[in-house]
Amino acid sequence: MSPRTPPRTQERVIAAEPAVGPEVAVAAPDAPRIPECASSGPAAPDVVLRSVTPSPPVAEPPVAEPPVAERLPAAATPQGREPTREPRPTGDPRPDRPHESVRQAPVHPPAPEPDRAEPAPDRLGEPSIAGTNAGPDHQPSNLDLASGVLVRRARRAPGGGWRRGVHRLTGGLLSPGLSASAAHHDELVARIRQPIGGDYRIAVLSLKGGVGKTTTTIGLGSTFASLRGDCVIAVDANPDFGTLAQRVRQQTDSTVRDLLRVADDIERYSDVRAHTSQAASRLEVLASERDPAVSEAFSEADYRDVVDILKVYYNIILTDCGTGIMHSAMRGVLDLADALVLVGSPAVDGARSAAATLDWLQHHGYGELVERTVVVISSPRPGATNVDMDALTGHFLSRCRALQVVPFDEHLAEGAEIELDLLRPATRLAYTELAAMVADDFPALTGRHAAPL
Repeated sequence: MSPRTPPRTQERVIAAEPAVGPEVAVAAPDAPRIPECASSGPAAPDVVLRSVTPSPPVAEPPVAEPPVAERLPAAATPQGREPTREPRPTGDPRPDRPHESVRQAPVHPPAPEPDRAEPAPDRLGEPSIAGTNAGPDHQPSNLDLASGVLVRRARRAPGGGWRRGVHRLTGGLLSPGLSASAAHHDELVARIRQPIGGDYRIAVLSLKGGVGKTTTTIGLGSTFASLRGDCVIAVDANPDFGTLAQRVRQQTDSTVRDLLRVADDIERYSDVRAHTSQAASRLEVLASERDPAVSEAFSEADYRDVVDILKVYYNIILTDCGTGIMHSAMRGVLDLADALVLVGSPAVDGARSAAATLDWLQHHGYGELVERTVVVISSPRPGATNVDMDALTGHFLSRCRALQVVPFDEHLAEGAEIELDLLRPATRLAYTELAAMVADDFPALTGRHAAPL
């Protein structure tokens, strides 16, 4: 009898120890214990036992099944599984050992480093989350508070009900438009599109701040510009840091001062357009001086010079006046105005301020202008008030030509850039009716005050 243990016995000894982890052979608790080889001779050279530190089991790719002769019966494996032998990698320098199961050490990918909460630096010259620039020499100012930084809005479809549903289902490709009846809307548009002989100047004013004077200027001007085919411009005549230019997308840093400096060189429309910003509605805005450190006031002579330039290229000129009526430019504004839009609020103090403005105009020789004034009651907050609107409306209609109520609108309350498509249907209709009221007073051709033929 050979002193060496038969190969079949060695195969049973090794194969009976299933692998728990890589390079580890441990007998299964349910498997029958197989006695060790009783050979007294030296250990068989083709049996290699290694001890390695166990590691968590990992999923291994499927390997080819060993020959049938090298399989162990299912009873000797845990839960009936058959141990597998992995093929040796190509080029292994070790000699062939038919009874050894060669395993490659598993390659564990390095654990990912935890994310570091380091904010990405802002690019130079672009507004950061806080609304400021990232330049090392940047000095914070009011220009950092751009509407694109402070306002996050979702575009709202014009109209409501089924109109908004159509807008949503078509991905914005179809926009049914206003909710007013087609006949009423067409009648308003026809009044707004009346031809104008020359230019028409509208002054928008209020004694009290915060009642929507600048908002009314943009809303009325945008309605005219979107429905008419001629040029419409709004001028900021506020001597104290006017905000009219902040309600449209900014296209230039030029102001009314820059336009006056090059007045002698203006020969065509494009020379003026280089100093204005244009909204999506085609309304152009000429900004006032925005540097609070500038002490030079916008005088009456300055305003008259600006109007002399603009009346050549624009059919409708709106002027956003300051909150007072005693500053230097106001006399020029009133002398050159064809119509007034007086803005108030549905509150006692706002209504009394508007009425006091009419009293001042009446006592300073502008009685005819009062008769051609359109009063706008702009609601600064949602919901009804305790003010008697019938009494308020009756008072102003007894003194002025017309009155229009503009309801509260979240888009207007943002104080940012105004887009007509983002207004509620009732607000959009109110501005359309306001524009039609003003257009009824056009002095040429078909206007209500046209000279008799």
